[in-house]
Amino acid sequence: MSSDIPLSKKLLVPMTKPQTKPNVEICISIQSHLWDDVNLGIIGDCVEHSLQTALKEVNKTPESVEEISIVLANDEFIQELNHTYRGKDAPTNVLSFPQTEPEEFEYLEFIDSLGDIILSYETIMKESTEQNKTFEKHLKHLLVHGVLHVLHFDHENEEDAQKMESLEIQILKQMGIKNPYEII
Repeated sequence: MSSDIPLSKKLLVPMTKPQTKPNVEICISIQSHLWDDVNLGIIGDCVEHSLQTALKEVNKTPESVEEISIVLANDEFIQELNHTYRGKDAPTNVLSFPQTEPEEFEYLEFIDSLGDIILSYETIMKESTEQNKTFEKHLKHLLVHGVLHVLHFDHENEEDAQKMESLEIQILKQMGIKNPYEII
């Protein structure tokens, strides 16, 4: 994925098991200064946990994946992507771009890159305020959502939506986060 907007910082957060070599590199690119005060360890930990749980659901292991990319962006950046790739000229909270086709994904024994997850700080902040959630908890939910999308889970029909939502709820519960879909 390329853009005229330079990525200001890039970090690699290896996904590890105790006393073993890294399995999945979590590449975090910071496109917007708005993310400067966010603890990147939270992002790495959340992606790692999401991957470990979700990969089991698709009969894959962390050893079968080399990397995943997270781009921390702003509304302008994500709106351009949303318009270009989805035909929607508005910002959104998260976009996911898997690097494999759904048909080939289940047969691959090794995946170089799962894909890219792009997050918009401003939209996430706005939604967390409107939904009376902490920024961190909403961010974690959207990271889980994005990870599931690069693993080819979707919500295009009711059956797929229920499966994806159920898995999101399960992963978030393991992180100590309540069901984000529960109406209060």
